[in-house]
Amino acid sequence: MQVTIFSFGYKHGLPEADTIWDMRFLPNPYYVPELKEYTGLDTRVSSYVLQNSVAQEFLNLFDPLLVFFIDNHAAAGREVLSLAVGCTGGRHRSVAIVEHLRRMLNNRQKKLHVFHRDIDKE
Repeated sequence: MQVTIFSFGYKHGLPEADTIWDMRFLPNPYYVPELKEYTGLDTRVSSYVLQNSVAQEFLNLFDPLLVFFIDNHAAAGREVLSLAVGCTGGRHRSVAIVEHLRRMLNNRQKKLHVFHRDIDKE
């Protein structure tokens, strides 16, 4: 099964995807002056997003749920599955989460495609 996971920004419009996850509940690096200009690909931003109790609790719940979700879609015969992960602008939180998911799924999913739709938008 081909699994596509991508980040997006709600302010740029909803994407077409099988499932959308909203990350706007996580701490927002946009409001931290020294992080605002960077993206979730930067280690400092990624650490800010992922290394707090809310994100840790979410990922402890979400990671096994996502594996279950993907595995059961594959078992049901799905050939393609697209998952979108959003935040306000699509540059910080959603990117950090998608990159975390890439690392988590990389060894499990042979056909994993990851991209960041709005990372270069203001």
